[in-house]
Amino acid sequence: MSEAPEFELIYWPHLQGRGEFVRLVLEEAGATYLDVARSPEAQGGGLDSVLAFRERRVAGRPLYAPPILKHAGQLFAQTSVICGYVGERYDLAGSGANDRFVVNEWMLGVLDCVDEAHDTHHPISTADYFEDQIPESVRAATAFVSTRLPLRLDYFEAAIEFSGGPWLLGKEFTYADLGLFQLYEGLHYAFARAMAVHASRYPKLAELHRAVRARPRISAYLGSTRRIPFNEHGVFRHYAQLDVLPE
Repeated sequence: MSEAPEFELIYWPHLQGRGEFVRLVLEEAGATYLDVARSPEAQGGGLDSVLAFRERRVAGRPLYAPPILKHAGQLFAQTSVICGYVGERYDLAGSGANDRFVVNEWMLGVLDCVDEAHDTHHPISTADYFEDQIPESVRAATAFVSTRLPLRLDYFEAAIEFSGGPWLLGKEFTYADLGLFQLYEGLHYAFARAMAVHASRYPKLAELHRAVRARPRISAYLGSTRRIPFNEHGVFRHYAQLDVLPE
């Protein structure tokens, strides 16, 4: 009989979303984990395993939203908190005295950019469908790829250059590199035309992306059924109307 997984990840079953940042860290760590909602309902999985937390049907302190991680009888929410928690246990948070704070700073920067990318297809309200706010979404996407996105990419390119590379922390690989990899993947999916224009300005980012993809555990994960394909239900969505060129 196999041992119980060390971690349980509670996240929506059919999309990458913010849960994918956690999955990448768990995969790189080689940790055993259960993606709870993707397991059968008869085994406590399915969509209701996520809704139970949203609807406060789970005992304990309130947790605002998934992703949620269960480990050693404890529950944690917020993507950056979870990635840091796992990262520190698997030597993916830096070895210097203050590295874990710097790595968390980068991860929060990644997630800030994720939020900006997401809001291009819901600029008025996340409660409304994209189809109900297309003109506003086009304006938001154009502004994002023209102004905000270059600022974000400039920052991460400069961080890698300052460290000496190949990673954000120089020679030490951390969960922030995984986060930046996923951001880069998602941006290419959602804004392919803009990223094709911007790509040549960020060679160090491109190299980091290639190097992460080549890591053995990440490569195996990306080629497996555990990796949910990008789709139009997650934070990165490809809509033809929003795949615009920067002004």
